Amino acid sequence: MPELVRSAVLTNYAEIARSVGLDPYQMVRSVGLSQACLVERDLRIPTTAVRRLLEDSAALSGVENFGLRMAETRRLSILGQLGLVARDAPTVRHLMDIIAQYMRVHNESLLLRIEESGGLAIIRQDLVVNDGGSMHQSVELALGAVMRMLRIFLGDEWWPRRVCFVHQSPVDLSLHRRLFGPALEFGCEFDGIVCKSADLDTPIASSDPVMAGYARRLLESAIGLDPHSIDKEVRQLVLILLPTGRCTVENVARHLGVDRRTVHRRLERDGVTFSALVNQARVDLSERYLAHPTRTMAEIADLLGFSGPSALARWHQAQFGMAATVRRKALLAQAAPRPPMAPERGGAA
Repeated sequence: MPELVRSAVLTNYAEIARSVGLDPYQMVRSVGLSQACLVERDLRIPTTAVRRLLEDSAALSGVENFGLRMAETRRLSILGQLGLVARDAPTVRHLMDIIAQYMRVHNESLLLRIEESGGLAIIRQDLVVNDGGSMHQSVELALGAVMRMLRIFLGDEWWPRRVCFVHQSPVDLSLHRRLFGPALEFGCEFDGIVCKSADLDTPIASSDPVMAGYARRLLESAIGLDPHSIDKEVRQLVLILLPTGRCTVENVARHLGVDRRTVHRRLERDGVTFSALVNQARVDLSERYLAHPTRTMAEIADLLGFSGPSALARWHQAQFGMAATVRRKALLAQAAPRPPMAPERGGAA
């Protein structure tokens, strides 16, 4: 089943598209989306189509920061019901925890989590879209939205210690600096925002715990999640545990608070197996990692949870019928900069 996202993710897409000479209605049709997704906020649309829409829009317009332009005016309301729950959290930490816990209500392909050590916190973002291809625009839109939310509650004078991107630096960084501050890093191991842990303990003055509890109950009731279906939770945990070398069904079960037999049984209800989910995660992530020009095969093997480059090589040959180095050359060739195409003009239908 494809991951879905609320059509609210395309808020202000039409305005940005028109500002760079694109016809927004023609663009959404070209990726198989209904024009209604530019008006309605609560439609469920495929994340793969949104990824293609943003990447195509950036390529056709020649605007490298297309996704970031969309993020520049994001507010908590973009999250709909989830935003209503989060806004009454007592601290910024609680707000981010709520958003991370319930993000699947808004975007099933986006995983947020907070990792802390030595007085620093990493708000880490993982975005997995199963059709492959570049995700620069989606990554920058999502991380830009997180940054906007943080500064709403931490103040316009607050800046993070670091803002990290896996992809390479664009030519023009003026908008990145305006939105993220001066501490930008590209070609990193992860996409995320690094700040002081103490920043996350900042109280939210408008917090209303009673309203927060009420809103959370309404949200959980509206979600109607099947308690026996853990497919997406397992997928998220696989993404977290793969680079640690501890991606086993036992560890996943421990995180979920069940035993390994329960994980196998519930996945079987969904028609999948744990090994298949691990393998699919490696397939999805391998393209992103191989397309990174400076990442070594040893690093990629670690990130995909293999014991070393030879194990990665054997898996890759069996999975794709070619050596990883051959596929890397093809991916790098595809990602090579091309001159922007002139946008096709036309009236909205």
